[in-house]
Amino acid sequence: MYNKKAITICLIMICSLLTGCIEDRDSTDNDNNLSIVSYDAFGVSQELLDQFTNETGISVEITRAGDAGGVLSTAIQTKGSGLFDLAIGVDNSYLGTALAAEIFQPLETDRTIFSSRALTSYDGNLAIPFDIGSVCINYDSNYVDGENITIPTSLWNFTEPAWEGKFAVQNPRTSSPGRAFFIATVDYFSKDEYNQTNYEDWWESMNSNDVIVTDGWTTSYETHYSGGYGQWSDGFIGDAHAVVSYCHSPGVEAYYGGNWTTSVALNIEGASFSQIEYVSFLSGSEKSSSANIFVNWLVSEEINSQMSTINWMYPAIEGGDIIEDSGYRWHSVVPTDCDIEISEIDSNISLWLDEWDTAMA
Repeated sequence: MYNKKAITICLIMICSLLTGCIEDRDSTDNDNNLSIVSYDAFGVSQELLDQFTNETGISVEITRAGDAGGVLSTAIQTKGSGLFDLAIGVDNSYLGTALAAEIFQPLETDRTIFSSRALTSYDGNLAIPFDIGSVCINYDSNYVDGENITIPTSLWNFTEPAWEGKFAVQNPRTSSPGRAFFIATVDYFSKDEYNQTNYEDWWESMNSNDVIVTDGWTTSYETHYSGGYGQWSDGFIGDAHAVVSYCHSPGVEAYYGGNWTTSVALNIEGASFSQIEYVSFLSGSEKSSSANIFVNWLVSEEINSQMSTINWMYPAIEGGDIIEDSGYRWHSVVPTDCDIEISEIDSNISLWLDEWDTAMA
């Protein structure tokens, strides 16, 4: 055991010679740890984080805050406090709100390394893309084939009796996939060729058809969806034969299932949303050096090229793709996403969400 009295005397003697040395030492030590707030499903393993620490000397502590809505709320509530240094998981459907709240500081990242898709919504230095993917409906082919259900070709098909109480979505106020899909429905129905319905009508009909609404992706997919890996988990219910997830989620299922899955991504034109997830440096943090080192590590070719098995999303860097192994790419759909400007989302999202609340009341 160390002699506390001796240590105390030594510290006093040193500081009498070098004024402020303890403060400088503390500042340096503190910069070697990063506190990160992320969404629950952020998949970078502890093994990889330990590798980062071994390479850089910077330790990482991650706090899970539910879905992207929880990450954003936490970042806003702790704005300027320095409690967290980085936020992981705010996506392009939430980004306008985050930028308006002025909760981010600039990062030093070479944006020429990213694909054009990754920079579609935002190409500044306050939010750095680290992965991308399209949000769409997945369905369980066991139910469709077993019950002789016609594969849906329109969102309206999900308002029919065959899907009553069998479709799980996420709340667009709390979940990034839920918000992305909700925005896709706004755009989808704005382009209805007959111009007789809108997204409010559809959501009212879905509410009447007992759509399952959860706060986040994890609950809707793992607990409710019958076609996913949740069926091997505790608490599984399996009452939903369709779920809002990603167009490459069946590919992930196949990857783990030896090129076999009953889950299928549904490519209804305009009913999916191209999602971009970001990492950002939070206001109030003074750990700019460590934050930049971590972000540049996350988007490095070594790490980001593996994003399809690290975080189960497409890489954000130029030339990045999901792997082909075990049917991962074959079972993943490249959809025709909705075409809606981020500026339109930012200007109208509050009104749209209020109208969603009314439709679901």
